[in-house]
Amino acid sequence: MYAIIAAIVVSLVSFIGIITISIKDELIKKTLLSLVGFSAGALIGGAFLHLIPEALEKNIGKSIFLYVIIGFSAFFVLERLIFWHHCHKHGEDCDVHIFTYMNLVGDGLHNFIDGMIIAAAFSINTSVGIATTVAIIAHEILQEIGDFAVLLHGGFSKKKALFFNFLSAIFAVVGAIFGLILVNYVEDISSFLIAIAAGGFLYIGASDLVPELHKEPKIKKAISSFVFFILGIVFMYFLKTIFE
Repeated sequence: MYAIIAAIVVSLVSFIGIITISIKDELIKKTLLSLVGFSAGALIGGAFLHLIPEALEKNIGKSIFLYVIIGFSAFFVLERLIFWHHCHKHGEDCDVHIFTYMNLVGDGLHNFIDGMIIAAAFSINTSVGIATTVAIIAHEILQEIGDFAVLLHGGFSKKKALFFNFLSAIFAVVGAIFGLILVNYVEDISSFLIAIAAGGFLYIGASDLVPELHKEPKIKKAISSFVFFILGIVFMYFLKTIFE
């Protein structure tokens, strides 16, 4: 039940896009880098402090770190296959409107996987489930803001963009239900899934988010984003101490 509730909460994050419309661009730019830093810290902290230790504890003697590498590689391939599109095919600009649907399909698949990961995490214990959900939400806030902007840019109205973004987000609940079924019928699948998730968290944090922090040329903002990165890790450590 906790897994389903957590997946619903993750799905509701899709409505964050509508809030950004009423916020001035200047304020968004000021806070976005801090959010990126915190999200990167939460994902990396979640992988090392929660997911990998629990996977090792549940599966002593098995190649958990190999699963982590597989997860890292899988998320790399997933990102390349789904979000990579050729924008100048035969010298013509790509159809942005078509890309909005590609983005929705990719986002729906991503949310489905997130739901499975949440289910696997809660099947181990509540602490891992909450930590995993927090890490996913931290990343989803950034992703949903971007997805909402893509849909508007692709010609969707605000209402249509909001509806379709939520429709893709609800796949997290479907993924959670599917994940709970797998956990009940496939032995040790939860440890495998959270090891895969750890690899995915490391990929997103280290390959997608940290490079964005390096793009900031101003030293004060760079230091600020690093502080939020550390806060993300500290927050995940704090969650771990609470439930131990």
